[in-house]
Amino acid sequence: MAVTTAPATIRLTQYAHGGGCACKIPPGELEAVVAGLTATGPSSPNAELVVGLDDGDDAAVVRIAGGQGLVLTTDFFTPVVDDAYTFGRIAAANALSDVYAMGGTPVVAVNLLGWPRDVLPAELAAEVLRGGLEVAQVAGCHVGGGHSIDDPEPKYGMAVTGVVDLDRIIRNDAAVAGTALSLTKPLGVGVLNSRHKSTGEVSEEAVASMTSLNADAGRAAVAAGIRAGTDVTGFGLLGHLYKMARASGVTAVIDAVAVPYLAGAREALADGFVSGGTRRNLDWVRPHTDLTGVSEDEALLLADAQTSGGLLLGGEIPGAPVIGEFVPRGEYVVVIR
Repeated sequence: MAVTTAPATIRLTQYAHGGGCACKIPPGELEAVVAGLTATGPSSPNAELVVGLDDGDDAAVVRIAGGQGLVLTTDFFTPVVDDAYTFGRIAAANALSDVYAMGGTPVVAVNLLGWPRDVLPAELAAEVLRGGLEVAQVAGCHVGGGHSIDDPEPKYGMAVTGVVDLDRIIRNDAAVAGTALSLTKPLGVGVLNSRHKSTGEVSEEAVASMTSLNADAGRAAVAAGIRAGTDVTGFGLLGHLYKMARASGVTAVIDAVAVPYLAGAREALADGFVSGGTRRNLDWVRPHTDLTGVSEDEALLLADAQTSGGLLLGGEIPGAPVIGEFVPRGEYVVVIR
């Protein structure tokens, strides 16, 4: 459902230096920032940390009674589209995705809102929150409040808590050689969003993809016994796959012709709508990736910074194309053929 809430003269993307997950701190810089933090913890912990910062997984997990775990994650970003209600929907779907990527079910979320209150009307902020609330309700997830600040750039997202069966948890260090590599949403959101920011042209396909929950894919992955996975967001397919294969001690082989793309993505790339985040993604993985099988343009699409992308799974589920496989670790962590 598309709802236009902003006057024609207000384009939310023009109030932000970047957009969506493309505004993430580059992966190499981020790893340097958090280096040394993985070994720290309380001397007398109140709960067991099952998944933490070690391999940059999608969410933290702590053990609770009955073989269950609490899944905790947060995600927020600057506007990726101009419409406030749609921005809220996208940001909420993106935040909820981390719980689905762990094989969990979201239970409660709290809002995170930054708003330039002297520049943009409060009515638009209300529309952002309405969009987030409606997506959370579709997910069966409560929204229990949140926090807001006066910010020079509009920002929105959620901190989400979910539950997961610890015997069926999905994590990014569990990929096994000999298993298929599947992707549940097409790529291309990043270049289409860059085109939107520059020209105002809306891709309905991109909006539909970004607002679509990964709930069904997460449940199907758990039902299929898949234990390795992540979601594809700001670091692009190549960045997230590199992290997954590196953590698992395997090599990921991508069949480039099997990777699906949204309509118009290649045209947007050809027209030059490539974010700085996408170029940084490719630069980060380049030393560890065999790119000889594809052109530079194809490599950029594979590194395209996604917002609210699909799940990248070590296994097969109905309806998701198989785009490659995991093999024993070789010279490269990722190979594109």
